[in-house]
Amino acid sequence: MIANNIFKAIGDFCTNVLFAPFNGFRFLDNWWTSNIINFAFIAVFFVLLAYWMRESIKFKKEGTEDLPK
Repeated sequence: MIANNIFKAIGDFCTNVLFAPFNGFRFLDNWWTSNIINFAFIAVFFVLLAYWMRESIKFKKEGTEDLPK
């Protein structure tokens, strides 16, 4: 019963606290402003992808990528 209460508390926290700002975005009339959070996530994704690709190229040039153990 205690584990059930913990998971319910986590679910309530996520629904009522973490996702509360998204309820404001749901009812906006303008499509661009309602999707601004999606654009932010996409921008962060591309920045992290570019960083990962630069690091991958750096390790490949150094010859330290996938060294046998």
